[in-house]
Amino acid sequence: MKRSLLLLLLAFPFSMSAQQKGEITNEMLKEIKSGYVGNATDKALLNAISSNDIRKLAVNRENLVGMDTHFSHRVKSRGITNQLQSGRCWLFTGFNVLRAKMMAKHNIYKMEFSQAYSFFWDQLEKSNLFLQGIIDTRERPLTDQMVEWLLKHPLSDGGTYTGVADLVAKYGLVPKEVMPESYNSDNTTRMASLLKEKLREDAMILRKSAESGASQKELQKQKTTMLATIYRMLVLTIGEPVMEFDWAPKDANGKTVGEVKHYTPQSFYAEWIGEDLNADYVMLMNDPSREYWKTYEIDYDRHVYDGHNWLYVNLPVEEIKKMAEASIKDSTMMYFSCDVAKSLDSARGLLDLKNYDYGSLFGTTFGMNKKERIQTFTSGSSHAMTLMAVDIAEDGTYKKWMVENSWGASHGHQGHLIMTEEWFDEFMFRLVVNKKYAPKKVLELLDEKPIRLPAWDPMFAEEE
Repeated sequence: MKRSLLLLLLAFPFSMSAQQKGEITNEMLKEIKSGYVGNATDKALLNAISSNDIRKLAVNRENLVGMDTHFSHRVKSRGITNQLQSGRCWLFTGFNVLRAKMMAKHNIYKMEFSQAYSFFWDQLEKSNLFLQGIIDTRERPLTDQMVEWLLKHPLSDGGTYTGVADLVAKYGLVPKEVMPESYNSDNTTRMASLLKEKLREDAMILRKSAESGASQKELQKQKTTMLATIYRMLVLTIGEPVMEFDWAPKDANGKTVGEVKHYTPQSFYAEWIGEDLNADYVMLMNDPSREYWKTYEIDYDRHVYDGHNWLYVNLPVEEIKKMAEASIKDSTMMYFSCDVAKSLDSARGLLDLKNYDYGSLFGTTFGMNKKERIQTFTSGSSHAMTLMAVDIAEDGTYKKWMVENSWGASHGHQGHLIMTEEWFDEFMFRLVVNKKYAPKKVLELLDEKPIRLPAWDPMFAEEE
């Protein structure tokens, strides 16, 4: 045997052994090829599928006949928002819940909060969260899983309800006309890319400083200087955040109603909303891959370093529906998130398991249940919207649900998406409700020590 061949065999004993046991052999390939017969039907499918959008070919025409848009219980909605080319659905959803409550309580014709204002602080706070995380883990190697996770996720425009709650508590709110959107708040990709690159560069500087013996005080001083650069980048891309302003609500004709008053963002929130979004609400989850009737906390899953980790109660979906029904019947919208891309007919705004029939198109089945889809990374919460309607049959069973979306009024059903009951069961994941709609047995779970899950758990990506 030649020396070079011997060295090759010694270097890769495992891979060669694995190939001998699991490789595609000629005999196996003959069997595999039987999956495509090449008859007239197969050739027609090949021609059609290879030349067209698969989803269009899989449309279930039987499901296109009519769409029931009646709802027995619906919270009044005034105006659809649009997050445009950004991943800020979490922020729009949280604000849509708050503005609906404010408009109803104070009889205001039109209202929208400044997403740009809160997004500015979100990006600055997330930058601090990341840099402080780098300082906190400075003694760990780069290969440590937490350090790797931090460097992979220094910043994003996605988020969760806890971000809304903590940002509002710390920085208040302002009306949209006081601080409107910028191009970069509406189109976040380029800005986010530059911020992430700068933060990763800063992370390496901090780690090298720590290795050289820099004290905690010295690292904190470096971090502050780094955040000053981030602040400047945010001002140049989004605008400088408003610190005080004059405001009064307006009627349908744009005429000021009542007295114009002077506000800070904090005093504005205190007067017009005034809720404690952390203390007054509970986040619910339907995750059949984990034990129900337990409280879970996601490590490092927050927007603000001194804020709250994501805490939720995992419940059967039927329990969550009862609380959602109670909230809607009391004219209160809710923060809701789901796997929105699954079986979505975006033109009609219908989320229905019967919209597409991929199984018939390919002559196979797609039969995983919700638990299996979670466990195999096939499904998870991807988008937040505002739950605002339910249709209940005379026998008390649920027929369908509706959300107010943030993709503009021309998308879906007049800016809304309608979910069948079956779709809701399979792809709904999170709901935030006021505690007054939650039964005692659910609230008591919040007193238990939560089960802590790692930041990189696949179920807990930020909603975009």
